Amino acid sequence: MNTSRRILLTALAGLAVAPTAVAAAVTSPVPDDVTVAEERFARVIAAAHAPDVTCARQAERYADAHWPEYVVAAKAVLDARV
Repeated sequence: MNTSRRILLTALAGLAVAPTAVAAAVTSPVPDDVTVAEERFARVIAAAHAPDVTCARQAERYADAHWPEYVVAAKAVLDARV
């Protein structure tokens, strides 16, 4: 599966929980108990929510700046897979 499909599928999965994740994650800018998998998945979800997804560099910068807002969404999706 290529990267753009992964980002698209991740974005679709993250859309279900992203609005509540943003509200819940605003209180703590960088959670202390985030695993590497959760951080990476949160970055992928954030990149998929970037204003201009067609520009990979801009999506990556957006993900670097906003990934803590999507940690709750990433945890929810990863926990649902278990």
